[in-house]
Amino acid sequence: MAPLLHQLTDHIWTIDLQFQGRAEVIASYLVYDGASAAIIEPGPASTLDALLESVQATGASLESVRQIFLTHIHLDHAGAAGVLAKQLPWVTVYVHPIGAPHVADPSKLVASAQRVYGDKMDSLWGSVLPVPSPNLVIVNDGDTLAIPGSTLRVFDTPGHARHHHAYLDERSQLLFAGDIAGVRMPGVRYVRPPTTPPELDIETWRASIARLRALNVSGLCLAHFGLFRGNLNWHWNDLETRLVAWANVIRAAMLDDADETEMVKRLTASATQEMQAVGADVDAYNVASSYEGIVQGLVRYWNKKNANAGK
Repeated sequence: MAPLLHQLTDHIWTIDLQFQGRAEVIASYLVYDGASAAIIEPGPASTLDALLESVQATGASLESVRQIFLTHIHLDHAGAAGVLAKQLPWVTVYVHPIGAPHVADPSKLVASAQRVYGDKMDSLWGSVLPVPSPNLVIVNDGDTLAIPGSTLRVFDTPGHARHHHAYLDERSQLLFAGDIAGVRMPGVRYVRPPTTPPELDIETWRASIARLRALNVSGLCLAHFGLFRGNLNWHWNDLETRLVAWANVIRAAMLDDADETEMVKRLTASATQEMQAVGADVDAYNVASSYEGIVQGLVRYWNKKNANAGK
């Protein structure tokens, strides 16, 4: 497939990884100053060819890629990190301290994903390899990191996962927000909360939203999908409202003793109606974040919360 690129500033590009042959599902971001390059959100190993071809299509050589930044270690965001470190052994991979052990040894991560995806594992995510320890740098909340032509400021943003960072490019004031800012497709006023297991925490997610909202950034760069400018307060409101509403829908279903199949059916029906009302591409949202994963995460969240309340 031909590279699909969007130049956002004089030093930042969106790369469409064309996941599963679809445009506008998973994005990666390239920062390039004409001499050296950094990749934010490398995506899964299954889209590595699209990533590397797109990097070169910007005029950057593979030899110029020196840094890889992970917002978190879920396979659709970071699965390619180990393969990249093998092909480009000079790169430095930056990761949250909680996620770092699973990047150095992804065996538990792979085993967990294998249970969910079964024989689709390879076609979806490709090979998941360890990143050698010398290539890994652990970054923490508040760190400021030099990147080509700018600096990134690190924000610890748990909620979707405990090991989640958002990165603010201090030159453009664009925020690379991973999954903490939700799933939103280009041209649509609809934000889906990807409440996947196992570390979902609604309260900490809302605190992360409040923290990032206060930054007044110039735009949000989402992995799912692309750059959003304009009324970002609306974006945060829509995400938070739906995050709380869907959590309550699943809690009510659990109180009704509904099984997960029934919960998926209920959520799909109400959400599809919402999306159709605003002209959203239902299939694109579902590929980026499935209802099955959303329900599993919310059920686990409520079970953990109830268990803790009983202690």
